Amino acid sequence: MSLHSSHSHAKSHHGAAVAAAGTVRNQRRSKRMALNASIGLSGEDRLKCSFTMPARATGLNKHGAAVQLTRDLAVGSVVQLRNKSGGQVSARIVAQLKASQGVSTYAIEFVEQDGGVTNFWGISFPSNA
Repeated sequence: MSLHSSHSHAKSHHGAAVAAAGTVRNQRRSKRMALNASIGLSGEDRLKCSFTMPARATGLNKHGAAVQLTRDLAVGSVVQLRNKSGGQVSARIVAQLKASQGVSTYAIEFVEQDGGVTNFWGISFPSNA
């Protein structure tokens, strides 16, 4: 009899552990998703050649982001960003963060700091962020 009762106790404990792990995993996944976006980027590169191409935006915040693309951009130049919804905004290249294997990562900031820009990513940021 005692063997049976200890078996059922172990089973219920295992079920609780699985449920807790699932909750943590979902929270982490949604947070990571929110801070990355696929965008379209257009402007002129360092050689003054016009381009329009897809780019990856990471580290999103309400003032800008870091973007990764296979073009050499001049710091201080202004580019156009287009989001999945077709919204467009101007952003300035603030700095080149890194370059490896033909992919450069740049810090960008939105040129117009108004209400329309803050919703460009489709994310609500806390007002103190």
